[in-house]
Formats: sequence, C-alpha cells, structure tokens
Amino acid sequence: MSFLELDSFIDLPKELEDDLIEIGGRLPAWSVEGTFLARSTIERYRTELDSAPLFLDVKDRLLPQLGEAAGGYAVVRLRNIAQALGIGNQFLRLATAILTEVATPFQPFRRWPLWKEIGTNLHANPGLSTGTGYNAFHMDLVNVTQPPDYTTLLCVRPDPLGAGASILSDARAAVSRLTPSDRALLADAAYSYGSFFDLSDVGEEYKPFPVLDGEPEDLGFVRFTAKMLSESGLDEAHAHVAKELADQMVAEHVSFTLQRGDVLVVNQHRVVHGREPLGGGQRDIAPEDRRLLLQLFLCGAGTTGQAVT
Repeated sequence: MSFLELDSFIDLPKELEDDLIEIGGRLPAWSVEGTFLARSTIERYRTELDSAPLFLDVKDRLLPQLGEAAGGYAVVRLRNIAQALGIGNQFLRLATAILTEVATPFQPFRRWPLWKEIGTNLHANPGLSTGTGYNAFHMDLVNVTQPPDYTTLLCVRPDPLGAGASILSDARAAVSRLTPSDRALLADAAYSYGSFFDLSDVGEEYKPFPVLDGEPEDLGFVRFTAKMLSESGLDEAHAHVAKELADQMVAEHVSFTLQRGDVLVVNQHRVVHGREPLGGGQRDIAPEDRRLLLQLFLCGAGTTGQAVT
C-alpha cells in the first residue's frame, strides 16, 4: 500500500472515549528526570491506560502505522475528549500517556516546557513554523547527530480561516526516485542549516551534514530541510540535487487540516512535514483566536514502531 493510500486517521470508539475522559481526570502531573519523562510517570500512565479494555486495539493500530512497513505517520483523533476535558492539564496528561506507548517524551529545548507552543506570529518570517506562509518540507532538529525519532503536533486551534493544512511526504520514497549519481551527492557532508544552542540529549551539532547516511532502505534519517537551499556556500551540484529532492517530495505528498484535539505523530526516519499558508486576513483575527499547535518530541523507539519498555 502506498503512502498516499493509507488510512492513517485513528478514530476512537465512544466507549473508549468515555473511559479516557475518566482516566484523564485522574492522571497525576508528570515528573521529568533530566530532559526525559520520568519512568515512574510512564509506568503510572500505562497502568491507567491498561484499565481501558479497548485501548489495546488503538495501540495495535498506532504502532504498526508508524513503523517502516506502513505510512510512518498517524493522526489520533481526540476531538471529543478535547471537547469534554478542554485542552488543559488533564488533556495534556492523557495525550502524553498515549504517546508514551510510541516512545519516550523528552525536552530537547530545556528553555521550553515538554509541550512547546507553536503559535501564529504575524511578525515572524512567514516560512517559519510560527509564521503565516508556506512552511516547506523539513525534519525537526536536522542539524544534530541524534534527532528525535518522532515529532508530534497537537492542534489546540486550527486556522479560523480554514487554511494552514499540514503537509507530509515520504522522504525515502522521494530519494528512491532519484538517480544513483544524485543519491551519491546527497550522501556528501555538504549541507548545513540552523544553529546549535541550548539543546540536550540530541547528540552534537552536525555541520555540515549529509542528507543521506545510507540508502533509502536503511533506518537512518533523510536529513532534509528545504531551508538549507538558501544556506550560503552550497555549490551548484549539491544545491541542484537537493532542489530535485524537494520537488520529488512536493510531487507525492498528502495534506490535511488538523482539528482541535487531533494529535499528529510523524516518524522522522521516514516522513518530512510542513504547512500550507494560513488564510489571508490574519490581522483581523484576535491573537487568542489564531492557529495554535503544541509540539512534543519522542525518542528511544527508533523506526520500529514499538513502544519503549
């Protein structure tokens, strides 16, 4: 089944939603050990989820969907739970509990909380995550030696103007459509983007870095961000092949608009993500009503789609 044909949207049966609403009301606040969610918190959260008989079915759908044999991404629809609990501490604890079944939540940016806000800033560069324009395909923390295995986005508020769809593309499939000579260029440590500042548990700065550490069937990352195309010092040959890769990603991609309570989980070993432009007229929308996402990073499970134990 191809990337475009997959049903990656996971709806919950009402009985499970009711159980999770009750569980969300009794989950304790999380603890953090260093930058990682504490083992005691993970164990408590899993015990609570195990008390919901139907949750195992959701887990059995979610983990394979994120693995290498499937799409590499999933959207868990928690909309009714968000309606019941609101998107406050109770909801965030529940969402965190669900994500511990994928890998371990952690804070690579210590200056920000476990769930990091991605709001809408009218003064930001339009192409940035907080901007209003087209946010081109990329993986998060592309310039570190150990990027998060998964990035997750929770929709608190969609764009009131109905735009700003999430876009995803299978980076490995895009690489496989290139010629061997193009892939050889992408394996050169010729690319760079961004700075390395106040980061934890993601290894060291990787600059310059190769887009490919191996062939597409390997389990490494396709280290790509379209923003690296504007970095000075990139020679014509390496710039050309990176642009070709970007074009391949755009040619075969999916797009959808997250709604309040949707949780998007992306396997960074396989999938790159981005965002279509927000709707025009953002200045007419009150700041507290503009698009708002929360981001959480996961590490520890790699590309297997198996939960950390």
